[in-house]
Amino acid sequence: MNTLRTAMLLAAMTALFMGVGFLIGGSGGMMIALVIAAGTNLFSYWNADKMVLSMNRAVEVDEKNAPEYYAIVQALAKQAGLPMPRTYLIDNPQPNAFATGRNPQNAAVAASTGLLQRLTHEEVAAVMAHELAHVQHRDTLTMTIVATFAGAISMLGNFAFFLGGNRNNNSPFGFVGVLAAMIVAPFAAMIVQMAVSRTREYEADRRGAEICGHPLWLASALDKIARGAERIPNPDAERNPAMAHLFIINPLHGERMDSLFSTHPSTDNRIAALQEMARQMGEGDVRPAPTRNTTLQQTDEEQRPSGPWGEASPPDQPAEPKSNPWGRNPTGPKGRWS
Repeated sequence: MNTLRTAMLLAAMTALFMGVGFLIGGSGGMMIALVIAAGTNLFSYWNADKMVLSMNRAVEVDEKNAPEYYAIVQALAKQAGLPMPRTYLIDNPQPNAFATGRNPQNAAVAASTGLLQRLTHEEVAAVMAHELAHVQHRDTLTMTIVATFAGAISMLGNFAFFLGGNRNNNSPFGFVGVLAAMIVAPFAAMIVQMAVSRTREYEADRRGAEICGHPLWLASALDKIARGAERIPNPDAERNPAMAHLFIINPLHGERMDSLFSTHPSTDNRIAALQEMARQMGEGDVRPAPTRNTTLQQTDEEQRPSGPWGEASPPDQPAEPKSNPWGRNPTGPKGRWS
């Protein structure tokens, strides 16, 4: 089913690309757009993940230079029945993470240094479980291709701007067609991009909570990531906004409403869904994640764990929640971002 939906999405994005080409250059522009779209499809399938990782300056890590982070991903992949994905780290203070790759056998997950520094061990595990859920649902191919197409269509809209003053272009709609391409094309690409992300985030939250076994771990992580993203800029994401929907929380500023124009569902709504899931599972060994409205006034020192992994529970609660399949690896070697 996911393969069919991906094929339909590719067809829709190709048609949109060709429509923009027609508005800019008539039938000739449409054929050129078709060739570009075909090339974009092939490139996206084989190389879009590498491009996304490169744009975010992600560095691949392993059990030697990031033992605890790598061990979390490894144990969760085993728990989910997935091949071990390539594991990357982004040297960025904003807490965030994403997954990419054309299939589970060629997947990659990436977390920022800010995520490892500001979240507890259990919260990091929940975030990576969410990303592995995207891999398991094969969302990564779709989301990465959409990011590539959205960027390409936006570039085509910018190209139309330079043709706007050219009276000799072959557009049957003249300046009106070029103006429509400048405005409508990037907007349409943005709508497709946002719709794809929003419909899949709730499912990835649900499956991620199942993989790690504790919905409240992910609820607490989403709360911390959202507040961190509001205060800490992500220059790489700002330069490439077409990638925003790949992240677990929108890395851009000013996109927090649960509306058609938001790349992600409301964080409060996602937390509420996870808390309801926790109640249905009878989870009671971890303190419920606070809602964002009641925690925005807390300082970084109140939110930041004492070390890279911190403690998942307050002092009056058990330090180790039940059913922790990955462990803390407290005696293992420590790397630069372990």
